[in-house]
This record gives sequence, C-alpha cells and structure tokens, in this order.
Amino acid sequence: MPPRRMLACAAMTDRLDDPPADRIAPPTWLRTGAPAAVLAALPGARAVGGAVRDTLAGRPVHDVDVAAALPPEAIAERLRAAGLKVFETGLQHGTVTAVLQHEPVEVTSLRRDLATDGRHATVAWTDDWREDAARRDFTINALSLDAEGRLWDYFAGRADLAAGKVRFVGDPATRLAEDYLRVLRFFRFQARYGRGEPDPAALVAIRAAVPGMARLSAERVWMELKRLLEAPAIVPALLLMRDCGVLDAMLPEAGDIAPLGRLAAPPEPVLRLSVLLGGGPPEKGEAVSRRLRFSGEESKRLRALLTTPPPAPDLDGGALRRWLADTLPAAATDAAWAAEALDGQDRCALRARIAAMPRPVFPLQGRDALALGIPPGPAVGRALAEVRRWWWEGGCTATAAACHAELRARAESLRLPGPPPGT
Repeated sequence: MPPRRMLACAAMTDRLDDPPADRIAPPTWLRTGAPAAVLAALPGARAVGGAVRDTLAGRPVHDVDVAAALPPEAIAERLRAAGLKVFETGLQHGTVTAVLQHEPVEVTSLRRDLATDGRHATVAWTDDWREDAARRDFTINALSLDAEGRLWDYFAGRADLAAGKVRFVGDPATRLAEDYLRVLRFFRFQARYGRGEPDPAALVAIRAAVPGMARLSAERVWMELKRLLEAPAIVPALLLMRDCGVLDAMLPEAGDIAPLGRLAAPPEPVLRLSVLLGGGPPEKGEAVSRRLRFSGEESKRLRALLTTPPPAPDLDGGALRRWLADTLPAAATDAAWAAEALDGQDRCALRARIAAMPRPVFPLQGRDALALGIPPGPAVGRALAEVRRWWWEGGCTATAAACHAELRARAESLRLPGPPPGT
C-alpha cells in the first residue's frame, strides 16, 4: 500500500527542539558537485548514513544519501527546479535519485514505520528527524550532517564509532523484526568497524532472529553476503556468525573458516566464497549459485575456481604451460591464491610466473580441419582433440605451422580425404 502522507509541506527551517550535537568543518564532498546542489535546492536537508559515518571515521566516501523533511513529490519538484535530473527510483519508499553531471545522490523523505513484516515496511512521511533516525539499523548509521557542518547524533553513534562498537538503535530484537537482513548487516559492519567484544544484546537478539531470516529473498541475502565477503576482518565475523547459527542457516555449504585467514589476495567475494567452500566439489558451488540466484557471470566464475586443479608451487615450465592452457584466464591467478590459502603452501613465486607467462592457446580451429578435407562432424572434433593432446603433452610450445603439419599427418593416417589440390 502507498505510504500515508503525514505532511503536505514541512517547514524547512531548523527545529528549536532539535539542536545539533556538534559542528565539524564541512567535508569536500558536501561542498561540491551533486551533494552540494541537492542541499542547496532543499534548505534544511541533511546528508545521512554512510557518508557521514565514514567522514567521521576518516574513511573514503563513495556514495552520498540525503534526507529532507518533505514528501517525495515536493523533493522532486524542487530538485528539477534547481536544474537537476530526477529519477523516481523508489517513490513508494520516499526515494528519488538526483543526478548532476553523472553524479547520483539518493534523496529520501523523512519516514516512520507504520507496519513491518521482517522484509518490507509500510511508511509514513514525517518532519521529525529523530523519528527518522530511530528507524535506522545501527547508531553509527543514524548520524546526519547539514551543509554547514552541523552534526546530529541522537543515539551516541559517534562515540560508538570511535569505540568500534556496532550497536542497534534502541531494542535489537525490534530492529531485527523490522528487517531480518539486519542480521547479516550486523556482521558486515562488525567486520568493517567493530573492535573488541561485540555487543552482547545484539548477539542475543540475533540468535533468536535466525529463523526469521528464512523470509528473506535470495537476491537480498546474496547482495549482503557479497558485501560481507569484501570486508577486511572477515574471519572473526564468520566465526561469530557460525557461533550464532547464522552461517549454517544462510550458507550451510561453508567449510573451514581458517583458510580465509591465509588468503592474501584482494578481497573479492567469489574468490573468498570458493575458499570458504573448501575449494569444491563443484556441485557444492552449483547448489549455492542456484539457491542464492547468482548472475551468470558469478556462477561461471565460481565454477571455474572450484573446477580448476590447484597448481603445485614448484611446477616446471612445461607443466605450468599445460596448467595454464587448461585454465580459464580469469581463474589462473585466483586459483593460485585459493590453493595457497587451502593448503598453506607459499605460491608467491608461482603467482609471479603466472602473471609473466602468456597463456598458451591451441592454435587450430575447426576450419583448419575442414580445409584438409576432414568431413564435418565428429571426425573434426576427434582430429583436433588428438592434435591438441600432442600439443599439450609437448608443453604447449608447438607453433601453428607445426600443429597444422601434425593435423595433416593424422588426417592421412586415418585415411581421410586429403586437402583439395593446391592447398
């Protein structure tokens, strides 16, 4: 059902009963580009959420979200009047996307929840910033900042951020019942911002909320798991998830977590997942891909990682060329990373050799066999397979001319028709 409109046009001036907690020097991202244009078009609006959190944490800011005490239709009207492009990307939830010179900013009306079912919320517009902040997940995400650098912090999020404490706004069980995806979000933020012992009240509520996670869509679960698998402190977070029963509920195929601590590769979700799955068998990866509804590219990449044989650290030149010839280009270096994590054997030198060695590619195709008079059909495949085996066993070094000569010889030995005259 559409949100109930709680206000026709809220006053855009500061509320006297809502003083800021502090004031900081306005960051560059707030004074330039699309964020500055949005705040100028919506007096009284504030940047909210991650951009404010990461500014206070001294981390790079990637995306900027803004909130305003106006209904979404009024927000869109003012933004267009200011010359920004506006896309109604989530109007039923009070969200539009403003774009200036290809830079997007999500702008959302202040909201309060009327009803929630663990997946979705029916919301109403409000002009109460504290009420809007109270529906957010964690205290560190409930901060807001205006164009002048005035900071609002209703739930001590700044202190929690400094202390490395990931804490739900208000009652953890209530926040989780509103959206069970917050279970996974807790571990993601714990892996990125948490230090020391996790909040005990949060863990009690999370253990009780595990059954409710069955209501979540596969797409939302995988989106959140991907973000978690990119986080820096992934091993402690996954151990905590297993202890709370979350990992077994969401990813029962997961194996030993310890190898992830040895994976020194850049944090890429599918690579990390392949290590978490123990490197195979591929059927395990296919089950995960189907259940979590991976994209075609993600499924292909996971299968490649789980089916590529782990390279031994001391492969000689011929063996390495043979291994590379049988490996998808995108999986070669990652397969070496994964093997190192899983068996603990150093492959630093091998990775350097893989990076420096061009991948051998068998130089013949079906048209080469047809040109020699080999009839179309299975005979072409058999002849090419035999020559490829010969090329492979020789260390993948034979030239195209040598492979062509070998194909001709095999065609003649099989008493197949020779090439047309003059070829």
